[in-house]
Amino acid sequence: MRHQYKPLMLLSLMFFMVGALFCMNDILLPSLITHFKLNYTQATMIQFTFYLTYIIFPIPIAWMIHRFGYKVSLLVAVVTCSLGAALFWPAKIFDSYPIVLFAIFIISTGLTIINVAANPFASMLGDPEGAHQRINFVQVFSRIGYAVTPAVATTLIYNQIGEIRFHFPYLLLAGILLLIALLMGLSHLPAMKPESDDLFTLKGILSEGYSHRHLFFGVFAMFFYMGAESCTCGFFIPYLKSVLGFTDAKAADYLTLYYILTAVMGIFGVVLLKYVDAHKLLGFFGVGMVVIFSMIITFNSGYNEFLMAGLGLFLSIMFPTVFSLAIEEIGSFTGKGSALLNFALIGGSVFPPIQGMIADHHGVQISYVIPMFCVVMVSVYAFFFTRIPILKRNKLSLLTDR
Repeated sequence: MRHQYKPLMLLSLMFFMVGALFCMNDILLPSLITHFKLNYTQATMIQFTFYLTYIIFPIPIAWMIHRFGYKVSLLVAVVTCSLGAALFWPAKIFDSYPIVLFAIFIISTGLTIINVAANPFASMLGDPEGAHQRINFVQVFSRIGYAVTPAVATTLIYNQIGEIRFHFPYLLLAGILLLIALLMGLSHLPAMKPESDDLFTLKGILSEGYSHRHLFFGVFAMFFYMGAESCTCGFFIPYLKSVLGFTDAKAADYLTLYYILTAVMGIFGVVLLKYVDAHKLLGFFGVGMVVIFSMIITFNSGYNEFLMAGLGLFLSIMFPTVFSLAIEEIGSFTGKGSALLNFALIGGSVFPPIQGMIADHHGVQISYVIPMFCVVMVSVYAFFFTRIPILKRNKLSLLTDR
């Protein structure tokens, strides 16, 4: 099986930073609750703002990729992320929560470009049958970025006298992102473009997307997956603090463990995909998450912190696998299909405020019914609505008609 390893390694470096930027939301939320004296619903405006870009920009981004290719689009993405991270400096100077939200919105705009461009780009860097493995491979580095961020970011945010310096890790990230942009600009990253030369209209993309039924259902699965991920991670530290009485630093240690387990299982998942059908693996992992959610909602066993961290094992392969299953064998529609899937990331904006309202009125522990419901929906997609189950149902229908 052929893969283009040099471009894949550069994408992997970029995804490492993507993981760090996503993880920063989980560290930022509890620190800003303390700094700005927010309730849970107000604090979830971080996730709401972060994922809002996925309903605004996917089609314009898909047009940009169509017009300028993947390399230019990814370069623009990294520079945009760096700019957004740098905006945390004026947010600290003016001590302004609205500026924080604006900075997050800019960062998310860059990450939206990466998600629209990088995943289909990775799928093209080799033989088609290796697409699942390549997307999971580069996403592993995102998980590694997640894993190393909590401990480092918590150390940077909280000084020895307890002062909250929420801008410190973002300024560091801004500098690293600029270096990556320079490296990408000087590299020989292939300047690929999507195959199709059709005009970009929302109506046309939606119409053609519906003709690929597994992609159409994959958009809904991605919507619920993003709700599950953003809720699970966003309320991870608040859960450990409010339910188990942990300090910020101790809770961050278990968040680090969560992301380490996610990264390790992500690597192992690349191997598993050689032997297990992608849709079955996704479904079984979803069932595992539902079992753990049921336990952390219902019981306080004395081991809930490890159960929370264990969620990372099952979440590990979900995003890249849902993504690759949805765009499987859709040919020249891959770029536009990616844009449709990124519309679905708005799920990360929709569900956290709902969980926040439940947490404010009934407690953080009960609020985890929201990500549990989302994972149930992903599992239903995996077992019944991916390309292979749909083909099987169509064949059965034909036989019955005869």
